[in-house]
Amino acid sequence: MHASLRIGDSMLMLNDEFPDYGTLSPLSTGGSAVTIHIYTENVDAAFNRALSAGAQVKMPLADQFWGDRYGVVADPFGHKWSLGAHIKDMSPEEMQREQDRAMAAMKKTA
Repeated sequence: MHASLRIGDSMLMLNDEFPDYGTLSPLSTGGSAVTIHIYTENVDAAFNRALSAGAQVKMPLADQFWGDRYGVVADPFGHKWSLGAHIKDMSPEEMQREQDRAMAAMKKTA
């Protein structure tokens, strides 16, 4: 029926669908605009645990231009979770340069 998760010092409450009470999952409503983000020290282990528990990769885990290792999964109920770990401090100029490179690479593959 429901679950309570503690992540660090934070509680997250989850529950099954109850259509009679208007409680529906993203799978029933066609998706959700919400992504739950978790920063963790070992993002690779957290990402792999999510996959082992039935999550599907929406964005592969990779080092990103803003200095984080980051990826996105969707759990079996359709909720999106982004997972990240800070791996590198960057100046605004470095971040802009890396963003420009990343966007240029995306255009080549589109």
